[in-house]
Amino acid sequence: MPKNDWFAMVRTLGMVSLLSGVLIVMAYEGTAARIAWNKQQATEAAVFAVIPGAVQKATFAVGQDGFTRLENHDEKGPKVYAGFDASGTLLGVALEASAQGYQDTIRALYGYDPVKQCIIGMKVLENRETPGLGSKIVTSEEFLKNFGALNVSVNADGSALEHPIELSKRGMKPESWQIDGISGATVSSKAVARALNESAQRMAPLVKKHLDQFTVK
Repeated sequence: MPKNDWFAMVRTLGMVSLLSGVLIVMAYEGTAARIAWNKQQATEAAVFAVIPGAVQKATFAVGQDGFTRLENHDEKGPKVYAGFDASGTLLGVALEASAQGYQDTIRALYGYDPVKQCIIGMKVLENRETPGLGSKIVTSEEFLKNFGALNVSVNADGSALEHPIELSKRGMKPESWQIDGISGATVSSKAVARALNESAQRMAPLVKKHLDQFTVK
């Protein structure tokens, strides 16, 4: 190949690569905000699914000294969502949790009742697990029953859970803080247990300590 033709080919490939890179970045920048907004909307909608009886909610930012009421939900940083009944009584707090599953990160929202000290609901927000197996963490009614009253009592000094949330073998759940696993979807159900445990170990004591900060207005 003549030298001039070789340089022309390299130059053309370089320009195509540069243009492709620019288009990818533009596409990402153009859709990132919309994707983030959609995720936020899905999360907020799930609050009423994981806190039974809640008809109104408020959003709070998480800080070292507790929780601060947010009016602008677009603010960055970790958030929690308090659910109230029609009279303004706090029914629970919705918290996010995530962990690596078999295919990708599993992201969930769970409801925590700080008075009963238990998880009262769980909804998977993002899941790319194997259809028919790992996806059972979303569809299995038996699995979801684990989160109707899952014990997450805080220990005596208020520093962590009294018992860590853990997965038990299918049909062998002796303790109230254990999750009955799914046959054929052990990795996915373990990921859910791990996600909830890691979140609740940190957040349940914090919520319990600053319970008075959760007001409807």
